[in-house]
Amino acid sequence: MTDTPRLSVVMCVHNEEKQLAACLENLRFADELVVLCDKCTDNSAEIARAYGAKVVVGHWDIEGERRNRAQTEASGDWLLEIDADEHVSAELAASIRQTIQNAKFERYPVRIDNYVGDRLVRYGWGASFGTSIVCRLVRPGAKKWGMQRVHPSISWSGTEGPVLEGSVAHFLDRNISDMIRRLDSYSTARAADLRASGNIGSLANNVRRLFSRFLKCYVGRKGYREGALGLLIAIFAGLFPLISYIKAKYEP
Repeated sequence: MTDTPRLSVVMCVHNEEKQLAACLENLRFADELVVLCDKCTDNSAEIARAYGAKVVVGHWDIEGERRNRAQTEASGDWLLEIDADEHVSAELAASIRQTIQNAKFERYPVRIDNYVGDRLVRYGWGASFGTSIVCRLVRPGAKKWGMQRVHPSISWSGTEGPVLEGSVAHFLDRNISDMIRRLDSYSTARAADLRASGNIGSLANNVRRLFSRFLKCYVGRKGYREGALGLLIAIFAGLFPLISYIKAKYEP
């Protein structure tokens, strides 16, 4: 009789005590929880331990570094990456369990349902401001994060399987003000990455990217179907590299 593959959920959190418990409630189907607490000053670690999680406490400035560290702390045959503002549906949980039992691939994409407040926003995500399908279920070693502060690059190994049934509900922003704050935070971190690379790019190229990214989200990914909110998402996606460049050039 074949042993049942073990599933580890890995999470990186920073001061997520308000939403962490709700996230963990939807992860009871996993065999192991690994929660990396990055610079936490609240009760995130205590909440994670109450759910039986292996808790790793530390200080990481590079997103890729902390995500890689969380993966190395897991002992399962499969890894599922989840963030504290996400809820795994029962359908996805069942699909994951069924998939890993007789897996033919090394990684599997998962649908992401992004919410702004109570509104499900299906269209327009992309260009570093959101995603709708992403590989979250992987064998150990199949996914390695790059050393960037925000939106780190990813190195893949092995082959990719079909999109799993079910979805992850991602409570991305509470409102438009949250979206603006996220744009500011992401662009500040990206500016630091650009300065560290020694090549911040050019104004002309980033102006071009403003328009190409806007069109990608608003037209290519059908952001127009979301009305004014889709327009705003496309604008922010286009502005992200331009603002990052300007911050890298003029801010210390």
